Amino acid sequence: MTTLLTISGSLRAGSFNRKLLTEAVDLFGPADRIDADLNLPLYDGDLEDRDGLPAAVIHLADQIAAADAVIIASPEYNKAITGVLKNALDWISRDKRGVLKDKPVAVMSANAGRTGGETGQYMLRSCLVPLQARVLAGPGVMIANAAKEFETGRLENERYLKTLGELMDRLRAEAS
Repeated sequence: MTTLLTISGSLRAGSFNRKLLTEAVDLFGPADRIDADLNLPLYDGDLEDRDGLPAAVIHLADQIAAADAVIIASPEYNKAITGVLKNALDWISRDKRGVLKDKPVAVMSANAGRTGGETGQYMLRSCLVPLQARVLAGPGVMIANAAKEFETGRLENERYLKTLGELMDRLRAEAS
């Protein structure tokens, strides 16, 4: 069975991006789901020099290494990637195994604004380049006005679900 690692760029338990990840995994089909925890210390080179990689970072890197594919859903904060997600990528870049190298990754976003997190998603894709992740080119999943779209707790917009399903079909093909 395929192992999917889901990464939310929002720490909030009820975040729209966590809900989007649930929809994505449902559309992916049978898979073992692992949820990453981005509650990590801020990257600090002095801390790394003194103590090495923190246990929480090693755990996250191990989860990435064990996954067949990764799904990242993140809001956009002030036209950029979220701080917790950028911090996690900075820490992961320090793991000498290169755990994201050639790993299939699907990127998506749910945001309050009308662009659905497009700029943050573009920046996230740029941040994944040096990690050599195999980021799927599309289709783009950017859920605009997320509060309305997840009003019932689930994504019910057929157009968004169709696009998300197509992205998950591509991820499934890449993960096998």
